Amino acid sequence: MKHLVLGGVRSGKSAFAQEQITACGKPVCYVATSQVWDDGMADRVRLHKDNRPSEWQLIEEPLALARVLHSLNSPDQAVIVECFTLWMTNLLCLEDETRLEDEKQALLKAVEVFEGDLILVSSEVGLGIMPMNALARRFGDEAGAMNQALAKLTDRVTFVAAGLPLPLKS
Repeated sequence: MKHLVLGGVRSGKSAFAQEQITACGKPVCYVATSQVWDDGMADRVRLHKDNRPSEWQLIEEPLALARVLHSLNSPDQAVIVECFTLWMTNLLCLEDETRLEDEKQALLKAVEVFEGDLILVSSEVGLGIMPMNALARRFGDEAGAMNQALAKLTDRVTFVAAGLPLPLKS
């Protein structure tokens, strides 16, 4: 089962995704894409760590998600990746268009061929106002396009708002 979980900041998408991956009954690997740039982000990372079961394997990978998914690809494995919008931010900040495109295409292929249970967490950033600067607009465009591509490759898509899961595709 491949499942895309979307939502806004503090929507409850992480808790929902963790419930879903736990229910599969397989060993879980949590793949974290965040990079700690400031105290606020450090607090968010700490909160996520505190809310995860300690027996879960953790892999921290801010860029090469496809490589990680290929290394974990097994019918007996459960993987949760959080989060795709942070991953997109990391890639955009590199200012390397070739790397961005290569990583995006490799990731989509890795998701397509993944044989275990896979939950992908991503923020829905397209519900607010049009950003004022070019980088913010580019980020919204890239995140929206990636979410659409992932939705096509997954069996289920759930939007979480106010802690409530809203099935979009099942």
